[in-house]
Amino acid sequence: MINIPSGISGSLVVAALVTGCASQGQPTAPSGSAAPAEPAPGSLCNAQPAQSVVGQSSTASVVEWARARSGAQMARILRPGQIITKEFNAQRLNLEVDANGRIQAVRCG
Repeated sequence: MINIPSGISGSLVVAALVTGCASQGQPTAPSGSAAPAEPAPGSLCNAQPAQSVVGQSSTASVVEWARARSGAQMARILRPGQIITKEFNAQRLNLEVDANGRIQAVRCG
């Protein structure tokens, strides 16, 4: 058995916990693509780079990846029959999904 001083072992535990937490919540790129850089504040949405998510399940990581890829500041999921606001927001990505949560369309506004 290796004798590790308690101060060092405590630091190792904290470092392991921080490392584990830091990896949580990071958007994962669908289909093995690289994660995009974060958009600049005030940037406008461009839905074209996010079209690859069409057909995928609208999980939190896929939605976040599409939002970041489009340069949008926010994203919303639009479900069938859902009442939505009609104001146009050039910094918002809209993901239209079917009843099963599969993304059917990607557009800005």
